[in-house]
Amino acid sequence: MVHIPIDFFIKVTFSLFLGLLIGIDRQLKHKPLGLKTCMVISVASCLVTVISIESIEKFHNLALTNRDPMRLAAQIVSGVGFLGAGVILRRNNDVISGLTSAAMIWAASGIGIAVGAGFYWEASYSVFIIILAVNVLPFLIRLIGPKKLSHKDISVKLIVDPSCDVTQIIMNIESDQELARKKGLDIRHIKLKDLESGNRQISLILSATHKHYVTEVYKVVKQTENVLTVEIEEL
Repeated sequence: MVHIPIDFFIKVTFSLFLGLLIGIDRQLKHKPLGLKTCMVISVASCLVTVISIESIEKFHNLALTNRDPMRLAAQIVSGVGFLGAGVILRRNNDVISGLTSAAMIWAASGIGIAVGAGFYWEASYSVFIIILAVNVLPFLIRLIGPKKLSHKDISVKLIVDPSCDVTQIIMNIESDQELARKKGLDIRHIKLKDLESGNRQISLILSATHKHYVTEVYKVVKQTENVLTVEIEEL
């Protein structure tokens, strides 16, 4: 008779829910650790913990009195953690990317451990719940959750004439009718820098709704008086 681990399904689903709550809090505060990353880490951690506990019962008849059957598996999790760190990038605009990819790499190691230990149902359900967490739940949360969760960040770098009023340029971008009519455009971060050429560089992080296209922001900023060059990137 096939044993279906209902208790495990409940544990993993509950860990997904708690990871979702943490992810919502982080994303509302515009922190790098967002919805997907928190959910993947929570589910994978639950999986590895359950496998470690249940392995004691499963392998207790193998004459392993002085041995820990999950010791090598623990080293796999630690080692793959360093591999995942390699995909985390810090861009020039101080934005961190690759956290979800790193979490997925780490989660994949947990899936492999579960299969290797013979926990096929647990591994299969974990893969399903992780894919759900990464591809479906964030979309649903954007639809039914707080409006801030549907916002995206846009990095804007301007080179302006040194004689211009920087404050006025920023105010012009904030009050532009073309951008304001779509609502939800806020400036979250401002960085000013004097260049060797004598010009000034203004670096902005804009929080915008999905209705704002990067091309629209570029057009408005480019038409602003005293702006020499513009560089825009959707984060």
